[in-house]
Amino acid sequence: DQLINVPLNEDIKYSFRNFQNNQIISSVDYFSQTELLYCHVYSYPYIWTFYHNIGNNFPGGLFKCVRQISLCDERPFEHEFFLRISQSFPLMKKLSVSNLKRPKYKQHRKLKNKNEDFSIIKYHHLTELELTIVHKDYVELFLDHRRTCLPNNIFLIIDYRPLRKATHNFNREVMRINCAKLIRLSIYDEFEISQQLKNYFPHVTQF
Repeated sequence: DQLINVPLNEDIKYSFRNFQNNQIISSVDYFSQTELLYCHVYSYPYIWTFYHNIGNNFPGGLFKCVRQISLCDERPFEHEFFLRISQSFPLMKKLSVSNLKRPKYKQHRKLKNKNEDFSIIKYHHLTELELTIVHKDYVELFLDHRRTCLPNNIFLIIDYRPLRKATHNFNREVMRINCAKLIRLSIYDEFEISQQLKNYFPHVTQF
């Protein structure tokens, strides 16, 4: 097996030791299955409008300039991770998620008191959501209004199979509120545009 030399955050920060007037933030994500390495190094406060390939090692912070982000990891994203992302990027408009690992939050929900629930994730300025390479449970998380509060006029880009499974063939009542907030829907793969599908997304005029 080929050994991968993954840099440590301490080593990265040491390389920028002469930047005394800037706070240097770094994070490293190594994906063993695909042998991909994502290394983020930037000065804080962050001034760019995008932040891509964010994984579970995201160090946090407040990014008021960012409008577009993408999330990816070989480890599952949990509810708390998405809550942290929504708080770190309060003005985010475009969000893309790629993760095929099933989250564990469902198991945690069963252990919690019935009267206790997760904090609802809120995306106040989101206009575009892409869920094309995801486990169906992430579709459930975003479309279930008890877990995620979406704003109006959302453009959703998604694969047909996880959408159909998550909505129980477009019958689940808990997802109708968020689905009614969609105005554009781009579905990958072949599918039948049934009346049931149209009724589930009442404000989408073109599929």
